[in-house]
Amino acid sequence: MLAYIIRRIFVLVPTLLGVSILVFLMLHLTPGDPAELLMGERASEEALQEIREHLGLNKPLYEQYGLFLKQLMQGDLGETIWTRQKVWIEVKQRFPATIELSIVALFISCFAGMILGIISATKQYSIFDYLSMLGALVGVSMPIFWLGLVFMLIFALNLGWLPMSSRLSVGIDLEVITNFYILDALLTRNWPALRDALWHIIMPAVTLSTIPTAIVARMTRSSMLEVLRQDYIKTAKAKGLSQFVVIFKHALRNALIPVVTTIGLQFGVLLGGAILTETIFAWPGVGKWMYDAVMQRDYMVIRSGTLFIATIFVLINLCVDVLYAVINPRISVK
Repeated sequence: MLAYIIRRIFVLVPTLLGVSILVFLMLHLTPGDPAELLMGERASEEALQEIREHLGLNKPLYEQYGLFLKQLMQGDLGETIWTRQKVWIEVKQRFPATIELSIVALFISCFAGMILGIISATKQYSIFDYLSMLGALVGVSMPIFWLGLVFMLIFALNLGWLPMSSRLSVGIDLEVITNFYILDALLTRNWPALRDALWHIIMPAVTLSTIPTAIVARMTRSSMLEVLRQDYIKTAKAKGLSQFVVIFKHALRNALIPVVTTIGLQFGVLLGGAILTETIFAWPGVGKWMYDAVMQRDYMVIRSGTLFIATIFVLINLCVDVLYAVINPRISVK
């Protein structure tokens, strides 16, 4: 197992290198001059040349890319063009908000999606099966930004049940330890802050979980139907085992392998899809930060942020592959 993990880690290197090259080239091929955006249209040519030299924009592309790789090897993600702050500091401040939102959305997706998939498989061709699969199809087809705006209109503006944006209400005091507000509220036993943080995360998390919930439900149903047709399931039923034991002890564990793959991939998708959700709900995470960087054409933030998200995504895939052998020991890592 250890040798397998080491081999997979070595495979990640060319993958991330290719991502860095693509992001670097795409940013430099798009029109616009970061120096002009930073200094303004009325800036003199001398001032523009000075800022280009300071940012290294006047060097050939291969030199700029080589400097970028050298900084990465040293653990330096560069500085933001607008605030002149270290990118890594911005990531540490904002990434917990994105992870917190993604974990809550993933929990909703796993719980709701697997429950819907299991019930649909055990009650195939029933009204519940048709309605749940129709709902899954609608969930996959529905744009996140539109759904978020609808939720805000209904639950925030019309009904006033949920807050519209941010992570905490004004006036709520919380001692920040990890930047995970829910965890910080638990650690400090600040129950009003915990209740307020959970209240704020409900709407963006449900919005973000819509597509993954639909995908997990369809995958769980398909995998469960295939497993329920196997001979060992018929044998378990013939022995007089209860429906609960047959489904959750014998069928579900073998049906989880493709489901775990889907869940792992969806967690990476959640990190990317959080850009839209965080922008709509003004959630101060990496997604909102990346969106603002695109609007401001902040090269350092876009390059380093994209590479950071890609690294998280491939590490999640590695964890999913390792979980295969844990779920089903018959699978060999070889």
